[in-house]
Amino acid sequence: MSQPALELADIFRQHGPGYRARHGLPVEHLKVMRAIETCRTAVLGGHVERCGRCAHQRIAYNSCRNRHCPKCQTLAKEQWLQRRKAELLPIAYFHVVFTVPAVIAQIALQNKRAVFQILFRASAETLLTIAADPQHLGATIGFFSILHSWGQNLLFHPHVHCVVTGGGLSPQQEWIATRPHFFLSVRVLSRLFRRLFLEALEAAFDQGDLEFHGQLEALRDPELFQQHLQPARQTEWVVYAKPPFGGPDQVIEYLGRYTHRVALSNQRLLAFHEDQVRFQYKDYHSADPQRWRQMILPVEEFVRRFLLHVLPTGFQRIRHYGLFTNRYRAENIARCRELLAGPRPELLPAPLQTQEILAAIVEPVARCPQCKLGVMVRVSEIPPIRWPRLPPPFPDSS
Repeated sequence: MSQPALELADIFRQHGPGYRARHGLPVEHLKVMRAIETCRTAVLGGHVERCGRCAHQRIAYNSCRNRHCPKCQTLAKEQWLQRRKAELLPIAYFHVVFTVPAVIAQIALQNKRAVFQILFRASAETLLTIAADPQHLGATIGFFSILHSWGQNLLFHPHVHCVVTGGGLSPQQEWIATRPHFFLSVRVLSRLFRRLFLEALEAAFDQGDLEFHGQLEALRDPELFQQHLQPARQTEWVVYAKPPFGGPDQVIEYLGRYTHRVALSNQRLLAFHEDQVRFQYKDYHSADPQRWRQMILPVEEFVRRFLLHVLPTGFQRIRHYGLFTNRYRAENIARCRELLAGPRPELLPAPLQTQEILAAIVEPVARCPQCKLGVMVRVSEIPPIRWPRLPPPFPDSS
């Protein structure tokens, strides 16, 4: 993929200092902005490379490795995909999406860690409970969930994507397949998800785990909090079960687009001129949801929307459940393959090792851009810039 002409880092470098001066940003946002601004620049250091054939020389700077940076996470994504590829079963896989209403999203924006945890737990418990019910499937399914907090327009829209096996293990350790092209009742999933989520949210409020500021400050009052939730109790929550993937290979293709990305890629950025950012998006509610459209935002609003999706420090946004829980995953996959008469694990292609994945990623870059024949070899290191220690915030008045 060719390098995009415009990058998020370009926008942050030009307008980041002014944006930070005008807004009191939390430390998590400041760290993300600084990481993106300094990614692959002299600030982070790097090394000098020279072609072994024609002596062409270039400088390569280090990556920030921040999970919010559009230029990073390639190696981590490829490693994760290879591990999932080695675990695929010869069955259909379904794509289920759990979304919360707008009144819940307002609370989630000020309580990301607490509400995102509830979103993961409620959606996972919903799938496991309904699938285990003999009236529906009567089996333990396997799935992994990926948290997204954005829509194509970059507004805050928390939801969870789940990739689910089209069947599972019965209590007697037998394989039970779902009906062709049908997973589970969306209405049943939606009703249980709504109840489990609201119960957990109310419990978090009672335990003092939720905070409210600004326009939501009044929700600290228990009665007003309950009134705020009333519309969510009376509306149908959106649980969308998409058609099954065409095969295991399509699962991998899907994963590559959704796993290690936050908000948007640099490829979606089109122009940056006169304090306005133009980017492309898809309107999934339109008559033609696959057609690319364009949106123009003031740079102030664009930066604000991107920062809405900064994750809490250390928060895990990809989780595995049911048959795919870490502790019993290998054992469960082996049993499922045995029942499905699928290929034995030793006959499956082994997941690539880190060095192999890294070689596949950097090999095109390692080729000399000048002579096209030689290989660029590292010849010296460039140390990162060490920022001077800041003085104490207040003078010693003793």
